[in-house]
Amino acid sequence: MQKAIYTIVGIDELLSHVQALKGVGARFVQMHAERCVDDGSYRLVYTFINVRAAQEHIAQDGSYAIENLVVEDIDQYQEIPSISSYYPAVFPFENEAHDLFGLAITDMQIDFKGFFYQVSTAEPMSVITPEVKAAREKAMKVRAVAEAKARKAAAEKAAAATAPAGEGAAGAGDAAGAAVAQPAAAAGSDAQHDEAVAKAALKAAEMEAKLAAMDPEKAAKVRAALAAKAARDKQKKEA
Repeated sequence: MQKAIYTIVGIDELLSHVQALKGVGARFVQMHAERCVDDGSYRLVYTFINVRAAQEHIAQDGSYAIENLVVEDIDQYQEIPSISSYYPAVFPFENEAHDLFGLAITDMQIDFKGFFYQVSTAEPMSVITPEVKAAREKAMKVRAVAEAKARKAAAEKAAAATAPAGEGAAGAGDAAGAAVAQPAAAAGSDAQHDEAVAKAALKAAEMEAKLAAMDPEKAAKVRAALAAKAARDKQKKEA
């Protein structure tokens, strides 16, 4: 049975982790880039397998581990060091991440200078539709409001907790704490609701963008299937 291990590392920690894997004889398997829908940041996943250890584990219990290094929250213009000095076979993956996502990978041993792929649009995986962009901006605004509400609620709660203690003040403090707790809970509930609405709007916009690019007949079938699913979900909630 295959086990997947994921280790989140910072950009400045990437090469030291890769060097350690190389030192124990791990083989490079693949690398891929992802774009996060919520905030537009990027994520890189590097996959390795320690063949010797895998063979030993397979002989013992039939299992082996795939090790993944994950670099998250990457800005498109952040410099990412190439791991090709340790694993030259990474060159097609790094060039792909550069050409399709526009990521700034430095010191590649084999660098196609942006011509690994022939694309009609520069950095196509970094392009978003106006609908998705609008939904993403709305989600970010809603999140900012939710975070502000949560910070305000936490500050009010902290202020109530540190109020002067005393026989007379105790009752007032309890009343104030109860008064603060209710708005805080309401703020938290509102924030969660707003964020859920924003995520749903973003998901709907992305789906609409995909449907717009489909064959009209196929898109109509997909819309019908989605409508039927929504109706079933509604019936389950009402039951």
